Amino acid sequence: MISSKDVEHFVTLFDSHYLPQGLSLYRSLEKQGQQFRLWIVALDKDCAAALEKIGLEFVSVIQLPEIETVELIRAKKDRSVAEYCWTLTPFLPSAVFERRPDIERVTYVDADVYFFDRPSRLIDEFVASGKQVMITDHAFAPEHEANLQYGRYCVQFMTFRNTDSGRKVLRWWQERCVEWCYFRLEDGKFGDQKYLDNWPELFGNEVHILTQTDRT
Repeated sequence: MISSKDVEHFVTLFDSHYLPQGLSLYRSLEKQGQQFRLWIVALDKDCAAALEKIGLEFVSVIQLPEIETVELIRAKKDRSVAEYCWTLTPFLPSAVFERRPDIERVTYVDADVYFFDRPSRLIDEFVASGKQVMITDHAFAPEHEANLQYGRYCVQFMTFRNTDSGRKVLRWWQERCVEWCYFRLEDGKFGDQKYLDNWPELFGNEVHILTQTDRT
């Protein structure tokens, strides 16, 4: 019998137009041979219906209205689709914890990520660190260092422990993204991503920076 501790939980979001990428993410997790559950926030009814019809064994679907708060709906009115997706991102791990308070951690992944190796190799590093949150350095090559203006860390792969400290970081990020999350550089901000630049200082020993940047 498989223990809940043996299952790694991931969460992502996409709409019906991004369904092929989301399915590729799922298949790549399947190929790695480790026990997992992929939580998908379906951004439209067509996406939710398609996922229900396909019936992927290790997927749990959350429909967008289930996680939208009054504050999110208000923010949605003046943001593009991409900007609203970024605004939603920090709310996804919390949505999983609310539904499964027994799990130890959840990893947010972008829907267009494809795993060529076991993601447990990255998560094992995080577990060994003893910290509460893991973020990923872009690790830009020298010729691309100008892109650091958009954020040193990449939102594509982030792990949060289901602890008071892990949830504290999530709440801080949620509040910032509701306040401001746009596709432009402004006052040291860019989308949901540049907020992460300050985490090692703001949250000290609670944040682990992934060292295996060549594996992401």
